[in-house]
Amino acid sequence: MYSACTGPQTSFLGCSRISRSGQNHFKRYSSSTISMVELKDEKKRFEFLEHTADAYVAAYGKDLPEAFENAAFAMFEVMTDVVEVEPKIEDHVEIEAMDEYALLYSWLEALLVKFDSDGLLFSKFKILDFTRIADGFRLQARVWGERFDAKKHLQKVGVKAVTYHRMEIIQGFNMVTLRFILDI
Repeated sequence: MYSACTGPQTSFLGCSRISRSGQNHFKRYSSSTISMVELKDEKKRFEFLEHTADAYVAAYGKDLPEAFENAAFAMFEVMTDVVEVEPKIEDHVEIEAMDEYALLYSWLEALLVKFDSDGLLFSKFKILDFTRIADGFRLQARVWGERFDAKKHLQKVGVKAVTYHRMEIIQGFNMVTLRFILDI
């Protein structure tokens, strides 16, 4: 489990608490290192790549739906400690876009709008349908989370917008990498 540390000398990617078997280990990251969050099976979900001003994310998955789920997880990890967000409220997202890049942008933007308009943080994502349609792609998903509570949820950095800048979708055999920048 990873979460941000607090304190006067920490920065956006400055410190993480790693908890395994009940023991806490703290690791500080310099601006030249990479922060990552792993799945229970030790497979990397995403990592933050070095960028001077914004959040540059690489999200991974065995296929596009899993990589999209991990991209959403990473976006909310930019904003808060996602492991503290309980999946109390279920919501639904359905979007269509002309290509996979626009679909990734629209997916993250739809989730960001839910945060901005309804104060919802999400920690669990399930893509139900990822389909090629006549004029592009369709994504249907269920998402779970809870309302933001300043007493419970660590406030890291606000995400202002999703961007197309340096956006990449790299598909290999049984592996997809999504790279994108979040304007913070």
